[in-house]
Amino acid sequence: MTPIHARIGVLGLALVAGLAAPVSATAAPVTASTAPAPTTEERRLDGDVPQEILRRSGFASVAPAFARGLDRADSYREARRLVVREGSALWRRAVDRVQGRGPARGDLSRDDDRPLYWARLGMTRELRTWEPGYRLSEGQRTALLDELERASRGQRDIRLPHARHGNQGGGKGVKRVLLTGFDPFTLDRDIRISNPSGAVALALDGTVIDTPDGPARVETAVFPVRWQDFADGAVERALRPYLPKADLFTTVSQGRVGKFDVERTNGAWRGGFPDNDNVSRTETVPVADPDSQPQWTTTTLPYGAITAADTGRFPVIDNTAVTEIPAGGTEPVVRPDGPTPGSTAREGGGGNYLSNEIAYRATLLRDRLGLHDTLPGGHVHTPVLQFAPDNADPATGTVTDPAFVRNRLDIVAQTRAIVAVAVSASGQDRS
Repeated sequence: MTPIHARIGVLGLALVAGLAAPVSATAAPVTASTAPAPTTEERRLDGDVPQEILRRSGFASVAPAFARGLDRADSYREARRLVVREGSALWRRAVDRVQGRGPARGDLSRDDDRPLYWARLGMTRELRTWEPGYRLSEGQRTALLDELERASRGQRDIRLPHARHGNQGGGKGVKRVLLTGFDPFTLDRDIRISNPSGAVALALDGTVIDTPDGPARVETAVFPVRWQDFADGAVERALRPYLPKADLFTTVSQGRVGKFDVERTNGAWRGGFPDNDNVSRTETVPVADPDSQPQWTTTTLPYGAITAADTGRFPVIDNTAVTEIPAGGTEPVVRPDGPTPGSTAREGGGGNYLSNEIAYRATLLRDRLGLHDTLPGGHVHTPVLQFAPDNADPATGTVTDPAFVRNRLDIVAQTRAIVAVAVSASGQDRS
């Protein structure tokens, strides 16, 4: 997910449990701390489009029910249990809706990723502005918000099966695939926007894909479009326990119009495009142990096999281009065939927004775990999800249309096919 790819340019929590302050024998009774205001991202919830999406998907009741639960929680421990339970329940509800389980509440198509996004924001806003009848420290509120984010994004629901036990998705020889998607973004440009990578994550979570090399079990999660979360280590924290257990991973995001890209190279640079909180960051990607940080990381996905296969109606490109400052130079230069020795990154194949960054972080983590030569992994950009031509204007358009749904379904199906090709072409049993 570049800003519809960084090539288009500007158009285009650590868990800290705070302690209540000591109260003297003569002090007044402890009261609730003042809650912070909603974020820029959360304030968009009040618009007509988010409310319509929630209503037409049956998710409008999620945040109010969560708020009622918070009001009944009379301690931090109870609030934490509620947050984890309800965050996980939201993720499972969204997955079940997309995968056709349970009642089809509302008339919005079941493949839609947007109800999860807006319902989660409703929950985080309720939690951020909640004023309980006891003192809730800033650290405790931050920890609760972090738990809610992780649970409602599927990051606590990853169940890569043991290689030698279980039946469907758990027997010997069954490949284990980890896939990530993103929230919608560029919402101030078009608040109706969906992110096909999020739809892919919901559609594939917990499913088994048949491949020529045998079945593959897929587990997924989604990530926010916020610079600070990435700087706080959200990607590494979520993926580190699972990469050593996986047979293949791919981060996925929305990229260019009309085509898929398999990104060959990822760069260590943030280009500054505003995130979903309208925050900009222009800097080297901040990582742990920056003294050993490379300027570039590379895919280990079988890009030749993926781009050669007939996976669907969109072309799939082996994207080798980067933008660099050459060694000894001062100005950025576009390199169609990848970086040159000693150069400084300014754009990876996937640009310099958060899609490039998740690819960089995931592949750097792969390498730091010593898995470069044994774990296929990298980044796939999907086509931009487009509305019908007569519904393209956000000022007058509707929240969905048949072409919009068809495009999303086709992107999801082709991503599934790309994963199948990648698993088969990798052809290794790491059990």
